[in-house]
Amino acid sequence: MSRITISQRINQLEARKKALQARLGKQERAHDTRRKILLGALILHRLETGNDRDAAQRLREWLQRELPTFLTRDGDQALFTDLLGQAGEDHGAGERAP
Repeated sequence: MSRITISQRINQLEARKKALQARLGKQERAHDTRRKILLGALILHRLETGNDRDAAQRLREWLQRELPTFLTRDGDQALFTDLLGQAGEDHGAGERAP
């Protein structure tokens, strides 16, 4: 029976470490995605069914100010046309004064 040398064992452990780091990275990305989905769901829920109309309006106005500069791809902007409407086009050139 042949024994594994120390250098072979180190190589095995390094490969295992690399695999575990990749797995951890994947898990962290999944958690980050889940947090974003839940936060987005909360915001949409508040906009659609919020009991505090004033808070919902302030949230909508804030999103109309912030989203056009945050969303850089046309496809992403198209997802929010119901929220941004004409306001999204107004913000394309710059920020609106408060």
